[in-house]
Amino acid sequence: MSIFDRIKHAIFGEAQAAPVPQPSAGGTTASAPTTQAAPAPTPASSGSSSSIQQASTPVSAGDASAPQADTTPRPTVDIEPILNAAVQKSGQKLDWRHSIVDLMKALGMDASLEERKELAHELGYSGDAHDSAKMNIFLHKALMKKLSENGGKVPADLLD
Repeated sequence: MSIFDRIKHAIFGEAQAAPVPQPSAGGTTASAPTTQAAPAPTPASSGSSSSIQQASTPVSAGDASAPQADTTPRPTVDIEPILNAAVQKSGQKLDWRHSIVDLMKALGMDASLEERKELAHELGYSGDAHDSAKMNIFLHKALMKKLSENGGKVPADLLD
């Protein structure tokens, strides 16, 4: 798993349970059967993805709830309260809003130079990896942008 994926999972993994009830409130009765129908084809490992697609196609009455179920991991996840809670939980004075090192530490990750160099490679950093200050600034901005592109609600001042 890439470093970005680990960061994303650490942040979004905390919030994935929260968006699920929101679509259920719009159609509690319709959402429950659709959710039960989707896991049923999954154990049939021979063509589970095609079974899911076929199950989605005939459920014309549940089309409204099926896309909502598909989009539940995609709704915007507000990263600010999640990262603030992670900082509190760490017991350290960390500034995740300005420091990639502090952000990684808040998530309980290795924030070593080697890990940051690997993250820089993943995020397309083309500058000098020996200039860690410049690389760190790039990493923080690029990470905020990529989290935003992947469904994260990033504070506007961090997307400059």
